[in-house]
Amino acid sequence: MESKREKDVDSPSTPPEHAPRYEFYDPSKESVWTRVGLSLESFKRAPGTTGGQVVAGGNNVSDLERVLADAPMLQQKMKPRHLQMIAVGGSIGTGLFVGTGSALRVGGPAGILIAWLIIGVMLINVTQAIGEMSILYPVSGGFYTWAVRFLDPSFAFAMGWNYVFQWAVVLPLEITVAGTTVQYWGQDIMHIAGWITIFWIVISFAEEEFWSSCLKLLVVIMFIFIGIVCICGGGPSGGEYDSYLGGRHWSDPGAFAHGFKGICSVFVTAAFSFAGTELVGLAATETPNPRKTMPAAVKGTFWRITLIYVTSLVIIGLLIPYTDGRLLGAGTTSGAAASPFVIALDNAHIKGLNHFVNITICISVLSIGLSCVYAGSRTLTALAETGYAPRVFTYVDKSSRPLWSVIAILLFGALAYVNVGADGGIVFDWLMALSGLSTLFTWLSICLCHIRFRRAWIVQGHSVEELPFQALGGVYGSWFGVILIILVLIAQFYIAIWPIGGTAGLSGGEIAQAFFKVYLALPVMILFYVIGYAWKRTLPQRAHEIDLDTGRKSWLTVEEMRQFRAERKSAPLYVRIYRMLFTN
Repeated sequence: MESKREKDVDSPSTPPEHAPRYEFYDPSKESVWTRVGLSLESFKRAPGTTGGQVVAGGNNVSDLERVLADAPMLQQKMKPRHLQMIAVGGSIGTGLFVGTGSALRVGGPAGILIAWLIIGVMLINVTQAIGEMSILYPVSGGFYTWAVRFLDPSFAFAMGWNYVFQWAVVLPLEITVAGTTVQYWGQDIMHIAGWITIFWIVISFAEEEFWSSCLKLLVVIMFIFIGIVCICGGGPSGGEYDSYLGGRHWSDPGAFAHGFKGICSVFVTAAFSFAGTELVGLAATETPNPRKTMPAAVKGTFWRITLIYVTSLVIIGLLIPYTDGRLLGAGTTSGAAASPFVIALDNAHIKGLNHFVNITICISVLSIGLSCVYAGSRTLTALAETGYAPRVFTYVDKSSRPLWSVIAILLFGALAYVNVGADGGIVFDWLMALSGLSTLFTWLSICLCHIRFRRAWIVQGHSVEELPFQALGGVYGSWFGVILIILVLIAQFYIAIWPIGGTAGLSGGEIAQAFFKVYLALPVMILFYVIGYAWKRTLPQRAHEIDLDTGRKSWLTVEEMRQFRAERKSAPLYVRIYRMLFTN
C-alpha cells in the first residue's frame, strides 16, 4: 500500500489540457559538472523547486501540484546512507575525542557518565520529536521554521541567529583544533597559521562526510575492543595495562573529581559533544522520502548514545585516572595530545595506533567543520526566507548550494587566525561564550515545538493515528526533555555563580567575567528576542490558528494509516523486531 500511494503522487505531472501553474526545475537536464557544482553554470540561481519530495496520501490531496511546489529550493540529493551517517557519526568529533579529557579531569569517571547519560536521555526525546515533525514537515530550515510556526517568530529569530552564530564560531574552533592536532607530530613542521590556512581551504571545497563518519565509527569501535582487553590486563608487556586493571581508578583517585559541582560543570561539555545530532531535522528537506529514511536516522541516535558514547566513556574512566596531568586543561598538554583516546594508547605502548587515532581526530574535526557550514548555511537561508535575514541569503544555485549563506559561514573560519596572536585565546574564549548554551536552547525549542504541534494537531480535529511516525514518548517525552534542559540550565547557572575552586581572591570584574564566559548565551538570546519583537511585532498564535498544511508531505487518513500498520504487523517476527529497533 505504501509504495503504491507514494508512486501515485511522486510526479508533478499535470493533465495535458492544463498549462502548469508552477515552474519545476529538472536538474537531470543539466550537465554532470553543473550538478556537482564545478561549472560556471552551476553558480546560477536555480529557476525553481524540483518538486522532488514524495507526497504520501494521494486520495486526500486536492491540489497535488501545489503541494509538490510547496517545497524548498534545495534539491533532494541526500541518500539514505548520508542521512544515516549524519545521525550516527555526524557529531562524533572534538567533543568525544578531546573534550572528554577535560570532562574527566573536572567530573571524574562517574561524573562524566552521569552527565552524558542525562544529556543522552534528553537527546533521545529531542530526536524523537524531530522525527515526528520532520517526516510530516520536511521544510527549509527544519526546527527554526517550526519555531516560527508553532512557537513565536521573535523567539525563532533569537534561536535561529543564535544557532547560526554557534556553528559560525565552532568552525574556526574546529580549524584550530585540526591545526594543533597536526602539531602532535612536531610543532616545527609548519607555523599554526599555515595549518589553519590549509584546513580552512580543505573545508571550503570538501563536500563528502560519509567516509569520514565511517572512519570515526571504526576508530571508536576499535578503541572499545582494545580498551576492554587492556582493562582485563591483556595489554602489551611493559605497558600500564599488562595486568588486570578493573575499576582501580574508580577507587583511587575516586569516582568523582569535584562532587556535585563536577557533574554540573561538565553538562555543557556533554551537550557540545552531542551538538549536531539535530542536523537530521535540517537534512530532511534534502531527502526525497523522509517517511522512509528519517525513522532509521532518528532511532540510530539511541544506538549511538548507548554503544558509542556511553561505552567509550566507561572505558576511558576505567583506563585513565582523572588526575592524569596530560588531560585537557591540566596544563601540560593541549590539542590531540590531550585526547584520552591517545593517552590510553600511549599508556598501553601499542605502537602506531596513537598516530592512527590522531589522524582520525584530525579528519573528524574537519568533518565537524563541514557540519558547521551545512547547519549554519541552511539556517541562515531559512532566516532569509522568513524575512529575518537579508534576502541575498535565499539564493540557491543550480547545484543546490545556498551559495551566499555558505560563503558567509566560511568567512567566519578566518577567526581561527586570532589564535596566532598573543591575546587570541581571550578573544576566542568570548566567541565561544556567545554560543556556549546554544545547543541547549535549540533542543529546548524543538521539544516546545513538538508540544505546541501536538496541541494544534488535536485542536484542529486531527488524530495522532494520522501521523506517519509517532515520537516514542509522545508529548510526555518532550515535556520530560524540557524539564531536563531547564535543570541543566539551572546547574550551569549554579556553576557560573559558584565555580569550582571558589571565587576567593578574585575581583568583582573577574567574577563577572567568569560568569559571562559560562552564561553569555542567555543574555544574547534575550537581546535577540527583543530585537526580533521590536522588528516584526509578532506574537504566538493560538493552537487553532497555527498553519498545519504548508509544507506538509503526508496526508494519509486514519483509516489508511490503520491499514498500513495492520499490513506491517503481518510481517514475520524478526522483521517486526528489526523495524522496531532500527526503522519504522
